[in-house]
Amino acid sequence: MQVLRFALRNLWRDFKSGELSVLLLALAVAVLSLTAVGFFTSRISQGVRAQAAEVLAADLRLEAPNPIPVRYFADARARGLKSAQILSFPTAIFNGDDSQLAGLNAVTAGYPLRGHVRIADTPFGVARATDRIPGRGEVWVDARILAQLKIALGTSLRIGAANFRVTAVLDYRPDQGTGFVNLAPAALMNYDDVASTKLIQPGSRVTYAALFAGPTAVTAEFHEYLVAAKAPGERLREVDESSRQLNSAIDRAGRFLNLASLASVLLAAVAVAMGARRYAARHIDTVALMKCMGASQAFVLAISIIELTLLAVFAVAIGALLGYLAQSGLAWLLRDLIRTELPAASLAPLPIALVTVLAMLIGFALPPLLLLKSTPPIRVLRKTVTAPPLRHGLSYVLALAALLAILWSLVRDTELVLSVLAGVLGVGAVLTLAGFGLVRLTGRLRGGVGVAWRYGLANVSRRGGDSVVQIVAFGLGLMMLLLLAVVRGDLLADWRHSLPADVPNNFLINIRPEERQSLQDFLQLHAMGRPAMFPMVRARITAINAKPSESIKLDGDAGRGFLEREQNLTWSAGLMEDNQLIAGKWWTPADAGKPLVSISSEYQDALHLNVGDRLSFDVAGEPLTVQVASIRKIRWDSFRPNFFLVFPPGLLDGAAGTYMTSVYLTPEQRPALADLVRAFPTISVFDVDAILKQIRGIIDRASLAVQYVFLFTLAAGIVVLLAAVQSTRDERRYESAMLRTLGASRRTVLQGVAAEFSALGFLSGTLAAFGATGIGWVLARRLFSLQYTLDPWLWVVGLVCGTILVGASGTLATRRVVNTPPIVTLRDD
Repeated sequence: MQVLRFALRNLWRDFKSGELSVLLLALAVAVLSLTAVGFFTSRISQGVRAQAAEVLAADLRLEAPNPIPVRYFADARARGLKSAQILSFPTAIFNGDDSQLAGLNAVTAGYPLRGHVRIADTPFGVARATDRIPGRGEVWVDARILAQLKIALGTSLRIGAANFRVTAVLDYRPDQGTGFVNLAPAALMNYDDVASTKLIQPGSRVTYAALFAGPTAVTAEFHEYLVAAKAPGERLREVDESSRQLNSAIDRAGRFLNLASLASVLLAAVAVAMGARRYAARHIDTVALMKCMGASQAFVLAISIIELTLLAVFAVAIGALLGYLAQSGLAWLLRDLIRTELPAASLAPLPIALVTVLAMLIGFALPPLLLLKSTPPIRVLRKTVTAPPLRHGLSYVLALAALLAILWSLVRDTELVLSVLAGVLGVGAVLTLAGFGLVRLTGRLRGGVGVAWRYGLANVSRRGGDSVVQIVAFGLGLMMLLLLAVVRGDLLADWRHSLPADVPNNFLINIRPEERQSLQDFLQLHAMGRPAMFPMVRARITAINAKPSESIKLDGDAGRGFLEREQNLTWSAGLMEDNQLIAGKWWTPADAGKPLVSISSEYQDALHLNVGDRLSFDVAGEPLTVQVASIRKIRWDSFRPNFFLVFPPGLLDGAAGTYMTSVYLTPEQRPALADLVRAFPTISVFDVDAILKQIRGIIDRASLAVQYVFLFTLAAGIVVLLAAVQSTRDERRYESAMLRTLGASRRTVLQGVAAEFSALGFLSGTLAAFGATGIGWVLARRLFSLQYTLDPWLWVVGLVCGTILVGASGTLATRRVVNTPPIVTLRDD
């Protein structure tokens, strides 16, 4: 109890005297960054997830070739989840003797559980959202069906054995998908009308789907139940696998936010280390006096630990409050941009912030305090006596362990943690060596410069160890800021480039070879450009390395899906624009007609393939065996045609296939689609404009979060700057008093300080630009799949920020020290 009372008094005294200002500020900024980013991004991610769930029309989607067991729906109701059913199958729709192939979807009340169906009153007209489904005896059909059958609303169509009245034009369904397989014009009807059509017979090609939605925690529990209970033929789909375009944008944003939070905490940790170092230096005499009065090492250590714990709790309380206010204020300011109601913030960041702060204090503040407890009592008489250094590099072991724990708890991404940690340690080592080099160099140069520069360079040389520490702190702070600026700029530029305003929003498939030229003429006549056409051939994989596909055991639904369903094959002489070769090599003109194939990284991961493996296909009844020549990483968020499997030219020339292409249509050009469908009745038109708007909305939110977290990293960098300046404040105060007593003017002293910090900043900024360039290249290429562009402005900003920002801020921060009357300083000392 005595230790606690003493620790509380000591903490209060240090608070009043400002001894803990840097430590508390660094910790509070770390918590502010963690909680504000955590609160805000949790709300954004929940909103983004809710928007992404529209691709499934639910949170969970269970698909099967047979009717879904009733027990799933009963269990969902018992858990409080909403549910709906959808039945999909291809069929012909008749208007008299005219017919049109359609993808018929029968839905129950409540569909969709996420998102909205959009309908219109005229073909390709202005659409509106609706919460209802077709009534009994009604059908909503795609505008292409109306154009092909030359009918209007109110017409009666025959579907199977029953007649249905067309009551609306079906413009958009949330789960209509983003693939290019079997994209027949869609029709929507009531689930209870299916029996009257008499179309569902044994052997019919039907897909049954059960939709479930509800609170996140309940949905997660139900997901685990479905994983354990579902039959082999049932496939469970989630939001995370619903769309590669959505997942790519969300994954990149999440990685950047993790990187930004990581950078903020790293910078705060540097500030904590420097603040603790100064705190220990200022308390060494007090500890020596306490030991003279009988205080034991355990007593001194207990006081330090209690103070650190209370400081951590206080910092978490202040930082969390500021973080919550920050995210609330941002959400209010951007209410016009974020048009949907965001869910409440999760409290999950609070325990993470507390654990992170404790790890920072243990790893970066405890070592100086452990050293403090070993202060010999004789220091009361001899100021040159200090505590013996910690053995076996304990301080470095603690700091590295805390750093790893912090990074892993924040990111949980091994590749990102190792990349950033290796970069930080590497740049830190280079900065240390450069610092020692600068110390030696300034000792030789200071004789040939003016008085102010001579004094400033002498300070760098005289404070060898402190100067090196400041260079490392300045360099790491600037490097993290420059690194985030590099990755942030590349990420935002890449997003803007991947989805420009004129990205193709309509895909034309099932184009017969003889229709290619006439279709090109039609598109040019209607000012739709002359787009490239990609060949497509349908095939099914039959064996891998001579092992039949039926006998291959795979984990997960993705690999089984690739084995069971038909694939779209294409051929190309050159590597497609949005593809990056990650293994093997692309074929040359001499390889035309050879049995080779290039596979996507998703195909590789799902089927556990490598370069050199042999794949066998059934191509329209003809066997084909090829060897994997290369593996490609595909940019799915580009919204240009891409394929899992690409073959060299000449190999599939004899196979009967079709072509596909994509075009961008303005709202004024959309009515021309009706003429296109009439002129080319076998061509299917797939409108992805609604999906593009959905993904652009998600990217806007992700971009907003990216911009937001950068501000907190900047605040953490400023704290590092302040901590580095504060670490030598006491020594500068005494030096300034002595110089002014000996006749130096205040202006000369300030100019010397400016010269010192400018030299430190110049070296730190230069090396920070090197470090940001190197680590930025690794992160951009390996983690974010970005095309890294070397920006010469990075070097300019690094040098300017290093020289001017560090020089000016260091001078301003020590101005008060220089302005202190010498008599006050000398009397205090």
